[in-house]
Amino acid sequence: MDRNMESKSKATFGAKAKILKYLLRKEFKQIFRNKFLPKMIFIFPLNVLLIFPWAASYEIKNMNLSIVDHDHSTYSQQLTQKIISSNYFKLTDVSPSYEQALKSIEKNEADIILEIPSHFEKDLVNKQGGKLMIAVNSVNGMKGGIGMTYLTSIVSDFNMGIIEELLPGKSVISNTPTIVLNTQYRFNPGLNYRVFMVPALMVMILTLLCGFLPAISIVFEKELGTMEQINVSPVPKTTFILAKLIPFWLIGLFVISIGFFIAWAVYGLIPAGYFMTIYLFAAIYILSVSGLGLVISNYAQNTQQAMFIVFFFMLVFIMISGLYTPIDSMPEWGKWLAAFNPLKYFMEVMRSVYLKGSNPLQLWKQLVAMCSFAIFFNIWAVMSYHKKN
Repeated sequence: MDRNMESKSKATFGAKAKILKYLLRKEFKQIFRNKFLPKMIFIFPLNVLLIFPWAASYEIKNMNLSIVDHDHSTYSQQLTQKIISSNYFKLTDVSPSYEQALKSIEKNEADIILEIPSHFEKDLVNKQGGKLMIAVNSVNGMKGGIGMTYLTSIVSDFNMGIIEELLPGKSVISNTPTIVLNTQYRFNPGLNYRVFMVPALMVMILTLLCGFLPAISIVFEKELGTMEQINVSPVPKTTFILAKLIPFWLIGLFVISIGFFIAWAVYGLIPAGYFMTIYLFAAIYILSVSGLGLVISNYAQNTQQAMFIVFFFMLVFIMISGLYTPIDSMPEWGKWLAAFNPLKYFMEVMRSVYLKGSNPLQLWKQLVAMCSFAIFFNIWAVMSYHKKN
């Protein structure tokens, strides 16, 4: 009796394996017959990793500066030259009055106005101090704040140079107790923004490719009419969903390998940790987003509907993933929403492995969360797929 049961289970397993083999062959043939998908698999990662890190940067240079110089002295000219030579500012306007300088901001020809008062040099020489006025166009608050910080730092440095010039021997400065700060930047000493951005963009590429393509996979077959043949065949639901997952799982691992190569060849980025750690988490993450894509595909009636649903979820996931803004700075309800975002956890993994060299034991919370997402979405994909005989 037990031998009969064992032989039947082996025969059933062999039949399912054979069915899975044929389904996988069908899936790969459909992918490579499509003229659009193979091109997207290659071109999309190249475009994102070669363009976005240069465009999506918080480093701001060549801000338009308007100078209102009422003093026309040697010191005012030195200050102007120091600001321009910093490469953060570009002199686009010199106005005789503050009112005229405001017009350059209204015309979007200037971002910051620096007004130097009359008697600026005389007050500095007489040790009465000099007052400058900085007006910033804060329509773009982040750009205005960063520009203000840059300009304030340059003026402070210029001020220290004037003090050293007017107080030779540094008798006053040397007798004044000061606090000296030695700043060390951990994990990214050069404050290179691309080291922080490129690993996150790899996550976004996997999310879009391995979430978008499975979402239109079943819907595409519904529109072609091949789903009717699957429905009347003895293919189990689990085998069918597995056959849909495996090709995109392999595609995702191939795409992230392309990302590793571009990060090394173009930006010189090599993870401080191990590649196998990233591959482990990537394999689990691809199952998560591909499972979500299949869930969407099961409920959508046509390709247009599936694309709108995917666009909604992907936009929300990207905005609350920590790609551009830190999750810690979000309100409490935003942090709760981010906790249910699989993109957030893989983003943390990529940045931790690339910058800190973290290992799976140090990332066990992210591992548990991503495994939970993978199990949940794939069980949902199997349960939501209804065969209509």
